[in-house]
Amino acid sequence: MTKLETFDNPHPYRDYEIIHINNEFTSLCPKTGLPDFGTITLKYIPDKLCIELKSLKYYYLEYRNRGIFYEDVTNQILNDLVEVCHPRYMEVVSEWSIRGGMNSKIIAKYQA
Repeated sequence: MTKLETFDNPHPYRDYEIIHINNEFTSLCPKTGLPDFGTITLKYIPDKLCIELKSLKYYYLEYRNRGIFYEDVTNQILNDLVEVCHPRYMEVVSEWSIRGGMNSKIIAKYQA
């Protein structure tokens, strides 16, 4: 597993929101093995640490060949990122491309 890296928050005395959007997220449907395409939006208010983007990119790429349900993807990303940077607040939103006439949006939140 890719090591998620962090750096010191340059403004730990202030609440401010960081938003990272990955429009090219992919994983595999655990039932069919077919690829699922989605957008992952990460929103967080850092405390002492911020997430480094290159390591986040490689972390997301690890899901490319992994069979996992939408709900689990969203919550696993939240769990892993909270564990690494201990934010004041974090939200992960996954929005999935249409499949079978339906699209899905999963939202998972953490509050310190």
